[in-house]
Parts: sequence; C-alpha cells; structure tokens
Amino acid sequence: MTSSPVEKEVNAFMKGLVRRNPGEEEFHQAVREVAESLMPFLLEHRQYYDANILERMTEPDRVVIFRVCWEDDQGCIRTNRAWRVQFNNSIGPYKGGMRFHPNVTLSVLKFLGFEQCFKNSLTQLPMGGGKGGANFNPKGKSDREIMRFCQSLMIELHRHIGEDTDVPAGDIGVGAREISYMFGQYKRLENRFVGVLTGKGLSFGGSLVRTEATGYGVVYFMQNMLAARGEQIAGKTAVVSGSGNVALYCIEKLNHFGAKVVSASDSGGTVYDPGGIDTDKLAWLKQLKEARRGRISEYAEHFGVEYREGRPPWSIPCDLAFPCATQNELNGEDALALVGNGVMAVAEGANMPTDRDGIHHLTEAGVTFAPGKATNAGGVAVSGLEQSQNALRIAWSADEVDRRLQEIMKSIHDQCVRFGDDGSGRVNYIDGANIGGFVKVADAMMAYGVV
Repeated sequence: MTSSPVEKEVNAFMKGLVRRNPGEEEFHQAVREVAESLMPFLLEHRQYYDANILERMTEPDRVVIFRVCWEDDQGCIRTNRAWRVQFNNSIGPYKGGMRFHPNVTLSVLKFLGFEQCFKNSLTQLPMGGGKGGANFNPKGKSDREIMRFCQSLMIELHRHIGEDTDVPAGDIGVGAREISYMFGQYKRLENRFVGVLTGKGLSFGGSLVRTEATGYGVVYFMQNMLAARGEQIAGKTAVVSGSGNVALYCIEKLNHFGAKVVSASDSGGTVYDPGGIDTDKLAWLKQLKEARRGRISEYAEHFGVEYREGRPPWSIPCDLAFPCATQNELNGEDALALVGNGVMAVAEGANMPTDRDGIHHLTEAGVTFAPGKATNAGGVAVSGLEQSQNALRIAWSADEVDRRLQEIMKSIHDQCVRFGDDGSGRVNYIDGANIGGFVKVADAMMAYGVV
C-alpha cells in the first residue's frame, strides 16, 4: 500500500526521533500523536516546516539528572535518582510538576514535559514547558523520611529553578506535604521568599481552588464541548477512573452540574455504584483516600455496591467518560466497550490515558474526544494564577480564581474549535489542541531566530 505524503513525513520524522531517543516508548508515543496531528498543518505552513520547529520542540533545552541521598528511620543511607527536564521556555519560565513514583523514568518525564509545552501554551498564560521527578516511592514512608528526601532533593534542584526560570509544582506522589518540605528547604538555601513552587499551602502563598482545579477544569471543558453540540451535563451518566485528586474533584463538579457518576477506581479495581456517588458518598470517599489512604474496595464494602477487582470502569454503560488515573489506562478494547455502551464524549483528566488504538476506535465511532493537553490544563492554569498572585503579593478569593479558571477552560475550548473545525461542523479536538498549542510556541521560536 502506498503511503500518503503526510504518512511518509511522519514516519521519517519519527525514525529520526527514535534514533535520537532510543527506548523511550512513552516519549515516542506522545510525539507521534502530535506529529500525526500537526504534519498536515506544517506542510501547509512551510515557514514552520522549513525552520524545523517541531524537531526543535522535541529536543529539551536541557535535562538535569542527579543523585538524591537520604537517611531512613532505621539509619540506613538510601539513594534515588531525580531529574528536571526543562523542555521549552519560549513563552515563559519552565512550568510543570514533580512526580515521585518508582516507575518514573526519563522517558516518562520527557513525554510529560513535551505535553506540558502545548498545555501551558493553550492556557494563554506566560508559561513554558517542563517536568521533573524522582524514582522515590512515598508510599509507606514516614513524614520524617519524606521530609529528609525532599530536603536532600532540593539541595541540588534549587540551583536550577527560580520564579523567572523554572517553577515546579506537584504531581503523582507530590502533594501539599512534599511541596511544603521542598519550599521550606528552598527558602532556607536561597534566603528568599518567592513563588518558586506552586501548590503551596494557603498560609504561605498558595492559591484557593488549586486542589480542585484539574478535576473542575476537565468538567468545565466537557461543559463547553457538550454546549457546542446543543447538549448539557445535567442528566448524563458518567464513569470516572481513579480516586486521586483529579478524579475526586471531577466527581464533585459533575455532581454540581447534575450528572450521575457511577464509578471510581484505584490500582486494585473499580467500584460500580448504579445509584451514583452523591455528595455524601463522595465525602466518605474523600476521607478514605485523602485522610486514611485506604483502598477503593472499602467503598464497595461500606455502601454495598459492586467491586470489580483488577478491572477498569470502561465496560460500565455511560454517556460521558473521564479517564483520570494514569497513562495508557484506556486501550482499544476498552474504547470498543465504551462505544458499544453508547458513550457520547470522552475528556481526559490524566496525561495520555488513552492509547493510540483507543483514540482510533473512539474517533472512528464519532465519539467526541478531547485530549488531556486541553482538558486537564486547569491545574497548571491555576498554578499560573498562583504565580501571578505571588508576584503581586495578593490573594484572590475562591470565586475569583474559579471565574478565571472557567474563562481559561472556555478559551482553550475556543482555540480547539478554531484550529480543529474540519469544515463539516465537527471539531477534531486532538488537532485543535495540538495546532492551537503549537502556534504560540512556534511563533515565539521563529521570532528568536536560531537559538
């Protein structure tokens, strides 16, 4: 079969990228999704193609790799590896979370940092893209052990970050506790009180609504997506994966808009609650996950609902689906199950939670699908708003931050429509997000010349 000119260009581009980045499968996956979407646009807009902008964007400005030594409660010296990937600062300081998880690798962080460039661009805030983390597992560690690890990590990291250079935030395994330990150590080392980290506590420069922002933002995007086709969230049945921060506040906002959420999950399995995870049940689930760090199976036992051990929620009938757990959690088989059960729209709460087969089956079936770089940008948007509040030495009310968050998510949706409308009345949100995020960064890079 003869390949199209676009396919040839994508394959040639990916061949070079894989050669330069061997073994980095997550990074390859993220770049291919963008390249397949962007290549027709690049071939039509030769100024970007001829300047090799996409190739330049896939090469980080720098990668910092360092050792973190710390002492556990038994007095043993432990060693972990940490990274900071500073991907692109063409439109603002590097911005992106720190992830603590044993599965963190350079490939994972490069995929996340690359995605962050587009996501941050879509917010229209002056933030570049970056990501970092360590192969440290906070589970089972005491507060003292986590404090010692965070302080040791910051001894090296503080040399590479700053309020106008690189502003890390939280991510998987890095919540308010970890951010607080890292910020305290940064302040001690630098003898400055500046907004160098976001996700801080409210008593020392944090923003209201930051905790809720990613989950709320996903739902705000879905609200705009449905409104564009004359629909609304109220009365819809939704499945949500995960039970971490994003999933919990996604469920909360869906309840607020009148949807019925019938699932939540963790690494052990899924609960299916046909009656819906209402406000009272959600409060119990938050206590389980945020305070006690328990397992989702306890929800099923407590409320007498079905627990599907080792299974994701995608076989549950629904109108709306929100993958909010982790990358590649929704595959081709899952997508076919969703299509068979009548799903009408999918909005990603996690980063790259749907694999290539899953995206293909959903879009081929006419399901409205929006990628995480657009839908889960609410978290980094409020991080950007936290930076603004820190710089101005002010604190906005929750209503003010939430109003700005809604405006940003609507703006992101509008950009997706602008760049993703194929002329037939349908919107390709993947193309819209990729092109919309690309153009702002690319124009800045073009303006700077060869740097």
